[in-house]
Amino acid sequence: MFGFDKEKFQELFDRYERLAFSGSMLLGFIVDNLTLTRIDLLFDNLVLFFYLVVAIMSIAITNLYDTGVWRGTPDGVRLLHRIPLHARTLSPFLMQYAFGGLLSGFFVFYSRGTSLSASWPFLALLLLLLVGNEFFRTRYQQFTFQVSIFFFVLYSYMIFFVPIVVGSIDVWVFLLSGVVSIIAIGALLYGFSYLMPSTKHHLGITVSASIGGILLAVNAMYFLNILPPLPLSLKESGVYHSVLRTKDGIYVAESEDISWYAALKPYTSVHVLRGGTLYFYSAVFAPTRLAETRIVHHWEYFDESQNAWVSRSRVVFSIVGGRDGGYRGYSLKTNMESGWWRVRVETTRGQVLGQAQFTVETVSSLPVLEKKDL
Repeated sequence: MFGFDKEKFQELFDRYERLAFSGSMLLGFIVDNLTLTRIDLLFDNLVLFFYLVVAIMSIAITNLYDTGVWRGTPDGVRLLHRIPLHARTLSPFLMQYAFGGLLSGFFVFYSRGTSLSASWPFLALLLLLLVGNEFFRTRYQQFTFQVSIFFFVLYSYMIFFVPIVVGSIDVWVFLLSGVVSIIAIGALLYGFSYLMPSTKHHLGITVSASIGGILLAVNAMYFLNILPPLPLSLKESGVYHSVLRTKDGIYVAESEDISWYAALKPYTSVHVLRGGTLYFYSAVFAPTRLAETRIVHHWEYFDESQNAWVSRSRVVFSIVGGRDGGYRGYSLKTNMESGWWRVRVETTRGQVLGQAQFTVETVSSLPVLEKKDL
């Protein structure tokens, strides 16, 4: 009465295969956005680690079955005999779910930790892989493609996980994350070649060139300051007429009363007296274990005669980690002149966490200012 109709199941599977793949990707994205809140929390890292394990298992199941290593035996128990086939049928879905979850999680974290104008190539790559994840179904059957995507997500994870463990974001820590990733993928490939000798022909030029290309590309983006400076992230920033830290540790700022339609503009207009002063406030999140780190408020003015941004001031100060809302600090710039300005929040290497762009207008009297707690 309740027998299993294999042909009907296969027909339904073929009909809704694309929908199932899309659903698995969407599910991973939704779960990430609901669960991933802070980059140094144990739970967040366990979620990402879970995705990595699922991805490894899916790659292993796919290739163990396809190479004939794990197919079951005709004389075995019927239910157990079906397990390899069912596992192989589900492995592409699990692989796409895991990669989709990892890529969406990384997009969430990396987009929080940078300015779009500075790191758009890397964010665009993550977004391209995330969106394209739905269309990689046939490529997920290819061993080289599976390993390449896995190495990319593994490396992307180690880039911010290793600094959290070590407690530093120095250059040598970034290089260490690459070494850890290479050792991990090397151990994985050795295990595959041991269990599935037929995969050895994939481990030559093709896989090595793919992994080497990913390694070089990510390193190039890092040293060109395109890679977001995780695990740091800019939580809040703004331009004010004054910023004061009270004895109770509360930051009080004065700003102009901005209308709702002015708030929709991509930039802010600030009015100052001739030779007046403006303040820039930022709150930068850093993991609890991260050692004291220096960041920079880089004030730049757009020189129309040179058609370029010109550095006017660099204010360096140290931050410590652990506060959910980020470590708060501010800088000021005197003798403000009319025109386009921006303040970039950077690491001492020049990686951009975020920026505020605004116009300055010189006036004879200041508009009404309102105070707010930051």
